[in-house]
Amino acid sequence: MRDMTEGPEGKLILQFSIPMLIGNLFQQLYNMVDSIVVGQGVGKEALAAVGASFPIMFFMISIVMGITMGASIMLSQFFGAKDMVKLRKTIDTTYIFMLVSSLAISVVGILLAGPILRLVKIPEDVFPLAKQYLTIMFGGMVFLFGYNGISGILRGLGDAKNPLYFLIVATLLNVALDLLFVLVFRWGVAGVAWATVIAQGISFILSLIFVQNSKFDVLKINLKTIRFDWEIFKTSLRIGLPSGIQQALVSLGFVALTRIVNPFGTSTIAGYTAATRLDSLAVIPAMNISMA
Repeated sequence: MRDMTEGPEGKLILQFSIPMLIGNLFQQLYNMVDSIVVGQGVGKEALAAVGASFPIMFFMISIVMGITMGASIMLSQFFGAKDMVKLRKTIDTTYIFMLVSSLAISVVGILLAGPILRLVKIPEDVFPLAKQYLTIMFGGMVFLFGYNGISGILRGLGDAKNPLYFLIVATLLNVALDLLFVLVFRWGVAGVAWATVIAQGISFILSLIFVQNSKFDVLKINLKTIRFDWEIFKTSLRIGLPSGIQQALVSLGFVALTRIVNPFGTSTIAGYTAATRLDSLAVIPAMNISMA
């Protein structure tokens, strides 16, 4: 862990943002490999299914991720103030919130995948593939939230490097599993989804092993003492909810664009998906400097 209150601000921000920048580049590589493998190995219908599903998932998790940003800010404040009691309460509350919210989104996402896809006017030839992809992805939300929750906590304590290492392992594993499941096993869209869920599961397990073996005891999950603190949560909500709403509005805009694009057919959706994967790379540097 690193105290971010000591040292030149510009240097600290740069040192902290570079691992986040590299991590987000790997995250985009994650998404681009999915698109390339499914587009080349399965077809445009599969690429359209993956592309049309992403804004829906992003919308459903954006508010939750915004709230965790609030928790990360609080962690930084308490760590800088050396307030170990509130630091422990915030970490415990974040762990519990991420578990409960991931399970809730999994259930809601699986149950409403079909109706939501109908709402955004998914073409009939893409609908079964998109529903299959969404169902598997929503089923693995606990891994995505678990990794991001632990990574957010580590970053709040000044550690941006270890989350990067876990993400690099997950990205390389995702690439290998994509190729295996899609090109060898011929599992199609389901193979891409399972590759992503398994890779996310591995990154979560690695991050969990790291915190449980950390010399910094406050990070460890203790099932006998872990408690949810409502006051901490309300403060986290007050700090993080504006960011969550902002992200939700952005993702809602992507959902609206998807609804506009979808009636034009499978080829248009596939082309739009490929273009947005490249476009997303442009905003990464500014986004990471801002987050740092």
